[in-house]
Amino acid sequence: MTPPMWWRDAVVYQVYPRSYADSDGDGIGDLPGITSRLDHLAELGVDAIWLSPFYVSPQHDAGYDVADYRDVDPIFGKLDDADTLVAQAHARNIRVIIDLVPNHTSSSHPWFRAALAAAPGAVERRPYIFRDGRGPDGTMPPNSWQSVFGGPAWTRVPDGQWYLHLFDTSQPDLDWEYPPVREEFDSILRFWFDRGVDGVRIDVAHGMVKAPGLPDLEPHVNQHIRLGPQWDQDGVHDIFRRWRAIADSYPEPRVLVAEAWVSPPERLARYVRPDELHLAFNFEYLLAPWRASDQRDVITRTLAANGTVGATTTWVLSNHDVIRHPTRLGFSPDTELPPGIGLDYVPSPTRSWACAGPGPPPC
Repeated sequence: MTPPMWWRDAVVYQVYPRSYADSDGDGIGDLPGITSRLDHLAELGVDAIWLSPFYVSPQHDAGYDVADYRDVDPIFGKLDDADTLVAQAHARNIRVIIDLVPNHTSSSHPWFRAALAAAPGAVERRPYIFRDGRGPDGTMPPNSWQSVFGGPAWTRVPDGQWYLHLFDTSQPDLDWEYPPVREEFDSILRFWFDRGVDGVRIDVAHGMVKAPGLPDLEPHVNQHIRLGPQWDQDGVHDIFRRWRAIADSYPEPRVLVAEAWVSPPERLARYVRPDELHLAFNFEYLLAPWRASDQRDVITRTLAANGTVGATTTWVLSNHDVIRHPTRLGFSPDTELPPGIGLDYVPSPTRSWACAGPGPPPC
């Protein structure tokens, strides 16, 4: 008998471990703290929780720079605490989705440390994207790509080569054309699925494969919009078919959720075809103004696109990259909003989403 597809109508609550609940009084939230609040989530009617990264990390990017994918950072607890959290959540009929960060590792990951210690061309550099620079002496980056966080997407190492990082310099991109990278993440998925985790949210799901040859961006392409040869390449779908086979191999299939800043909806729907991922965050809906005509338009278009592949649509209200929805919906639909609001924030009367998190503005 096929298990019910619980994710099609589930309410998923994001838990940011660092700020959610502190069990030991050190000022940092942790896994035991989350476990202690599960009854509150059950009372809310939550079907699943999505945990932001709690792995071993230098925390240069709030844990999205992972140094060890199979262990818990001491600031959040121990591996046993993760097991207890999963078991206690299941006892309350709450499923657990964890964050998987496959586009890049931390620069503190053993693979990258070995890569830096090796010579250009060595096998130790193959898991990452190292290239020679341009110009007579190689002092120019290999191409024109820019980091989502600003500045070039390349950093030069002492021996003269450059490595790619679509995000922070401490987050070197993995080379998903290299078979051992794929095999390692197959193993990581099984490690957590075997421990009872019900699914993974895939960070930067649309950025894992780059265009062959790493071509320059066309001059008209905005570096901060998810277009161009570093995003949404067809090769990502081979990875997700492979992962779907792993997820489906469990008695209760595990759920795969894409963080993919991809538009239009027809393009995003390719991620949730029957043999790929189960869900993909609907960021067009998240960014749509709270106005009936805008809401109707994005709802109609996304339902139609996902309907062609038989997939459900995720109605994402907010996450850690954008302003929380109670605040966002409290402003006029035309108010300019930043990714977050501080004490000195003064709203602008003109709406602009150019800086709304790492995703594309709806322009």
